[in-house]
Parts: sequence; C-alpha cells; structure tokens
Amino acid sequence: MFENLEKKTGVKIDDVSKLAQSLQGANFRDETTVRNVIKQVSSLAKKPVSKETEEMLVNTILNDRMPKDFSSIEKMMGKKR
Repeated sequence: MFENLEKKTGVKIDDVSKLAQSLQGANFRDETTVRNVIKQVSSLAKKPVSKETEEMLVNTILNDRMPKDFSSIEKMMGKKR
C-alpha cells in the first residue's frame, strides 16, 4: 500500500513519517507554526502553494474551521472530482 502511495505521489513514506513526528505537540493556534507546516508540506509534495492559498489555509486552521472529510476539503480548495 505504501509503495503504491509513493509511486502515485512521489512522496516517500519515511519523509511523511518524519513530518508527522515533527508535528506532534505542534501549536496549531500559532500563525508562525501553521505557516511553517504549510511550507514543509508544500516542499515535501513538491507543490508550490500560492500566497492566496496559504492565507486561506492559515485562516481556516487558526479559526478552527477545518473540514471533516475529503469532499469538503475539495470544495474549500475549489476543486471538483
């Protein structure tokens, strides 16, 4: 399963694990922390995040308005299946 995920995304599971470990205990109420996490994930995925998207993500996280499912995340990001 992990091998398929790596092939599909180009992201190594070891890197994801390291990121997850570094986020344990992170203060997601702190704007600097949230911005750093967004940058780390963007870098890991090799996908740039526009300033506009970064602002939207930061505001959503800081205001505790995170969607509960993938469909809601897609709607928030303006993507359709």
